[in-house]
Amino acid sequence: MFNFMRSAPDNRTRVLFINSAVLAGADTWVHFLLLRNLPQVQFELHAAGQPGSPSPAFDDLRAIPGITVRPTNFGPSLWQRSNLQKLSSIAEAVPASASLLGLAAYVRHHRIEILHATDRPRDAMACVVLAALTGAKALIHAHVSFGDWMSRGVLWALGRADAIVGVSNYTAETFVKAGYRADRVHAVLNAIDPSQWDPALDPGPGRALLNVPVGAPLIVSVARIFHWKGHSELISALALIKRRYPDVRLAIVGTDYPADSGATRMLKEQARQLGVAENVVFTGQRSDVASLLAACDVFSLPSFEEPFGLVFAEAMAMKRPVVALNNGGTPEVVEHGKCGLLSPPGDIDLLAANLLRLLDDPALRTEFGEYGRSRVVKHFNPQRMASDFAALYSRMLK
Repeated sequence: MFNFMRSAPDNRTRVLFINSAVLAGADTWVHFLLLRNLPQVQFELHAAGQPGSPSPAFDDLRAIPGITVRPTNFGPSLWQRSNLQKLSSIAEAVPASASLLGLAAYVRHHRIEILHATDRPRDAMACVVLAALTGAKALIHAHVSFGDWMSRGVLWALGRADAIVGVSNYTAETFVKAGYRADRVHAVLNAIDPSQWDPALDPGPGRALLNVPVGAPLIVSVARIFHWKGHSELISALALIKRRYPDVRLAIVGTDYPADSGATRMLKEQARQLGVAENVVFTGQRSDVASLLAACDVFSLPSFEEPFGLVFAEAMAMKRPVVALNNGGTPEVVEHGKCGLLSPPGDIDLLAANLLRLLDDPALRTEFGEYGRSRVVKHFNPQRMASDFAALYSRMLK
């Protein structure tokens, strides 16, 4: 194998981001934020994206200033496809293979030194194959914790990556515990752009949209709807809160994952059985999350073993106190007793008590909100994330 890696004439480090997503998810947005904030006096930035009609993620990628985007056919996604559908997609693999070989030539031509991919199967596998073909270093950015549910392709790629980067120390540690070399596992905490979250937004429009009675407390929860996000536990806690606040409202923002899981239907039935059906509003997916966060008194997502929780940082940036669980990566984001209150998994009484404590105390909500915003600005800003990755890239190339 030839190693084409040499310092660029202008001494900038050349990095290629690999993103096969057609629709941008949280992992994709983090990568876009990183691309926008890595200093271009230090890095020459490239990205390989999946074009399509439509392909919003590819369009967003091309809108990032100062980077070079190479359209790449990564082949069909096999996620949630039947065996028959997977077999029928074999024909699509031929042009995808040719495109990947073309990308390898691109990597060699531009002397790319670092390949930075998400943990999506197509991204992770393409990353290590390209590294093997070109001599570049392969970095897989893990936005989820290690689990046996991961596809064989991802597990294969993880075992061959030069670096696995978890979005929290908790996430990184799950890969070490799974047997991956500790010297190749790193943690770089996620970030958001605080300037995109304005805590001065008028809460009125959001409360009106949700039909919240005047003076009634509002709890907002934003996430895809599936078991591990803790919506069921939150509804159980709401039944206890209703005893003190009969008009309390809980807005659950998000859609079922997978789409045909029936999770929302089951939550509505649970709410009916507990006598809180009129207190819970299911909004579906919304593009005005900032407005809904501005409307709420407390943000709550009692998700189990959350890898990081970008939405916690977003709520904190909106100066809203957070109620969540004290496991996973959540405590690395939400500082208990300072910007939120955390409870053990399964303790519905304490979850409800934490929510009530904040609903009862406007001054405490304000104190937590102010601290939360300052914490995001200081610790979860994109410049810090870019600096952390810049330092990691440097260590990888030594």
